[in-house]
Amino acid sequence: MDFVFDQLTDGRRLKCLTLGDDFTREALEIEVGRSIRGVHVVEVLERIAAERGLPGVIVMDNGPEFTGKALDEWAVRNGVKLDFITPGRPVENAFRESFNGRFRDECLNQHLFHDLQDAKEKIERWRRDYNTERPHSSLNYATPAAFAEHYRSTGTLDL
Repeated sequence: MDFVFDQLTDGRRLKCLTLGDDFTREALEIEVGRSIRGVHVVEVLERIAAERGLPGVIVMDNGPEFTGKALDEWAVRNGVKLDFITPGRPVENAFRESFNGRFRDECLNQHLFHDLQDAKEKIERWRRDYNTERPHSSLNYATPAAFAEHYRSTGTLDL
């Protein structure tokens, strides 16, 4: 998981928490807000865990939202390993950095966001398209959603 920043048309800051599955390449969530703190990160993780189960490991940088008490307690309580990248080495979270670049180029740089609700709607529409309509070469040209469904139903990687 990681953060990407942008702004609304009135200049106010927009903060996007991006969470993805490195195996399926699915964009699990892009939480959009003006401010997202550690407690909010935990709420998002709880929502995802309720739908998909808990991850074994979460890779992230050393931002204050990730190094605080709320996330640490959640991880210990749920048996999830927090894998912090080396400061200044974003390549250690390469899948997330690649996704964030694509998200910026294809969504954030292509839209004006008039208010928070407008941003949430446009970003969620892009996330759904990313997961369900766009084939990925790393998944043998399947979409992330199709690859994930195939793997869940068959337990095999061959499509």
